[in-house]
Amino acid sequence: MINYIKGDLFKSKDDVLVHGCNCFCTMGGGVAKFIKQYYPLAYMADCKTRPSDKDKLGSYTFVKLKHYFYPERMITIVNAYTQYDFYGKDDLFEYDAFRTVLKKIKKEFSENSICMPKIGAGLAGGDWNRIEQIINEEFPDKQINIYYL
Repeated sequence: MINYIKGDLFKSKDDVLVHGCNCFCTMGGGVAKFIKQYYPLAYMADCKTRPSDKDKLGSYTFVKLKHYFYPERMITIVNAYTQYDFYGKDDLFEYDAFRTVLKKIKKEFSENSICMPKIGAGLAGGDWNRIEQIINEEFPDKQINIYYL
């Protein structure tokens, strides 16, 4: 179930921050650009995958490290491969891949608090109503904190 929080995603005190990535290891725009800036090890984890590999859709890489804003805390950054490309048609978001990656995240991080932006609804051009429905279906009994400005 979604809990909307107006505020800075990067100042969240959640255990896990999930953001959407394309399959080209760029992290050049949107939330990913700031992940790359604040958490270069998350970008390095992305770069260890093969660029332009469509098979990454529905998977993720992650790193656990010190929180940028709260260095006394640890945070896990999850690079969720939810879109193949970063330019082109209007809606680049891969809804089936998103559902698949959420199932995996649910298994691995079920004991942790999870936050994310309005994943897929920014530069990827995804339909937030559809994305919101998928999150609520995959996490009916767990609060997912969605940050927006």
